[in-house]
Amino acid sequence: MNIRYFILTAFILLMSVSLSAQSDTALFCQVSRNTNITGMYVLGSWALVNLAGGAYGWSKYSNRQKYFYQMNFLWNTVNLSIACIGLYNNYQLDCSLLNPEEIMSRHMQTEKILLINSALDVGYIGTGFLLRYFSTQSARRGDLLKGYGNSLVLQGSFLLVFDLVLYGILRNQRIDFLNNLNLVMSPEMTGLQFILSI
Repeated sequence: MNIRYFILTAFILLMSVSLSAQSDTALFCQVSRNTNITGMYVLGSWALVNLAGGAYGWSKYSNRQKYFYQMNFLWNTVNLSIACIGLYNNYQLDCSLLNPEEIMSRHMQTEKILLINSALDVGYIGTGFLLRYFSTQSARRGDLLKGYGNSLVLQGSFLLVFDLVLYGILRNQRIDFLNNLNLVMSPEMTGLQFILSI
């Protein structure tokens, strides 16, 4: 009789912990998803501004200014595509269909991607400065190299700030979530119940 009571109590306790953890993790998933959506709207807005400005500058100016705006336009066709794909994927995400491990794995994967992108952004900026240097060595392609170089420095700098800020926000959300997961025993009329408190 005592063993059955113990097994039943243990089962209820584990179910209570599991249900509470799933609820808290689903909320964390929603917050993470909303942060990513906001980030994609920021990236998409930057891309649209650069596409409009780039198209105008490409048609209006000549010499290095023309190439600066041309590269801004071309670069932001990629940014807009990334933003649209990111928005689509995040709006399709149903947190209720994911278990806690999948939610945390997706969140951590996004953080890793942002760190890798940050390293690439530094490479874009460096390439921009290199093109600017080579522009002084080439009389024939000097304007193109200088214009493209200036554009890469600008676009790489924006992306570096964007990726690092988004990474910082997501990292803080993850750390806050994990720090606030506490196993607490609370006495109830029916016995002891374990709950995860945030």
